[in-house]
Amino acid sequence: MRPTRRQLLTLSAAALLASTGSATFAQTWPTKPITIVVAYPAGGDADAMARLYADKLGTRLGQPVVVDNRPGASGTIGSSHVAKAAPDGYTLLLAPNTFSFAQFVLKTSGASSYDVLHGFAPIVQTAMQPMFVAVAGTSGIKDLNGLVAQSRSQNLTYATPGSGSPMHILGEMFNRAAGTKIAHVPYKGVAPAVNDLLGGHVPVTFMTLGPIAPYLSSGKVIALAVTDRQRSPLAPQVPTLAELGIRDVNVSAWQGLFAPKGTPASIVQSLNAHMNAILQMPDVVEKMAAFGALPAGGDSARLEKTNAADHERFGRIIKELGIQPD
Repeated sequence: MRPTRRQLLTLSAAALLASTGSATFAQTWPTKPITIVVAYPAGGDADAMARLYADKLGTRLGQPVVVDNRPGASGTIGSSHVAKAAPDGYTLLLAPNTFSFAQFVLKTSGASSYDVLHGFAPIVQTAMQPMFVAVAGTSGIKDLNGLVAQSRSQNLTYATPGSGSPMHILGEMFNRAAGTKIAHVPYKGVAPAVNDLLGGHVPVTFMTLGPIAPYLSSGKVIALAVTDRQRSPLAPQVPTLAELGIRDVNVSAWQGLFAPKGTPASIVQSLNAHMNAILQMPDVVEKMAAFGALPAGGDSARLEKTNAADHERFGRIIKELGIQPD
C-alpha cells in the first residue's frame, strides 16, 4: 500500500522532531547549576583548577558551576559517579590522567567500574603538568646521586596521591631504571602526601610542581629532577632525569574535562569552545602556572587520543612492572 498524504506528513514531522530535538535541548542548556566532579580531596591541584574553571564557566554560561569532591580509590569512585550520571550536560568530570589507567592497578569492579575508552564524552584536555622527583629538606639528600646512594643504604619510602596514580607508576619506573627499591606509600590525595613529606614522615615524592612549589625556595623541599623529556619552563633550573643519566623514564601528567557518554554533541562543542577561550585568559594562564600546569586546549579528539594512548602505554607498563595497590 502506498502511504497517504497524512501518513507522509506525520513521518516528516517525526523526522524533523528527531533531528531538531537535541539542538533544541542544547539551545535551552543550561537552565540550572552545573557540577564539576573532582574525584580527589579538596586542596590538590585538580581541585584548585576545577574551581578556577568553574568560576569562569559560570560567568560565561550564566549559571552557577560548582565543584563536588568525591575522593576515594584513586579517583575511580568519582569517575564512576559521572559515568552513571544523566548525559544532560549538568554533571562533568575534571580528571587527571590517573583516570586512564587506575583500573589496571586497582582491578575495580561493581560500584567503581566504568569504561575508560567508551564510557565518557571527552570535552577538552585542560592542562599538561610536568612531574618531579623531590625530597624533603630534612632528608639530607641534595641531588639524584645522593638519593640513589641513600636508597641503597637505607629503607626509603616515597609518597604519592594514591595507588595507580601516574606518580605511583613513575616511582616504580624510576626504581627499575635507577636500580633502587624505594617503597611506595599511597595517600588519599596530593595534600596529605605533601604534608607528610614536609613533616619528614616520608623522605621522597614523585609529584607535580604545584603542590611542592611553595616550599622550594625555603629548602623545605628540593626538586632533584623533572621526569619529562625536556626541562619545564615552570622550573627551568631543574635538570631532566635523562640529563642525570636515568633514561627511559619519561612521564608527565595531564588533566581533562569529560561528560557522561551520550551527552549531546552540541553541548560538548559548546563546553569545548568556552574552555578553549578560558584557557587563553592571561589570569587563568598565570594561576595555572602557580598550580604547576600549562594550558592544553584543542578539540575533543585531542583528549580522546591522549586518553587512549595513556590507557595503552601505562596499561602495558603496569603489567610489565607488576604494579599492585599498596
